[in-house]
Amino acid sequence: MPEKEVVLTVAGLRKLEAELDYLKRVKRREIAERIKQAIEYGDISENSEYDDAKNEQAFVEGKIARLENILRNARIISDEDVGTDVVQVGSKVILEDYDEKNRIEFTIVGPHEADPIEQKISDESPVGKALLGHRVGDLVDVVVPAGTVRYRIMGISR
Repeated sequence: MPEKEVVLTVAGLRKLEAELDYLKRVKRREIAERIKQAIEYGDISENSEYDDAKNEQAFVEGKIARLENILRNARIISDEDVGTDVVQVGSKVILEDYDEKNRIEFTIVGPHEADPIEQKISDESPVGKALLGHRVGDLVDVVVPAGTVRYRIMGISR
């Protein structure tokens, strides 16, 4: 069964590559050193430092494998690939809450680089899904846990 394609922006690709590099070059060494020190304490059958280090090693190796899989299946969206006529992955969208008249701005990204603190929302989230394919001026209804929110798309950029 083929792996699912992962859509990443160039910035998202760089961030995941940096994280993978850190885990491989820095974190692996730190954990190996912790394991070595724990073994020097003697009997590892009841050595909590050893158990903790081995558990962390398993976690880090799992994360490395997951990141390598994401990068292997990545399709990179560059700024040139992102138009400004329709909302798509990579679009920066300015929305106005139709009722509250508040303005918010999001960048639509793939799920692996979504970060609400940085105003990056996934194309698989309720808001992201609802916005895809719409144009400036469109009213978009988004079903959220609290009900339905209506947004007007005020701008689309790269």
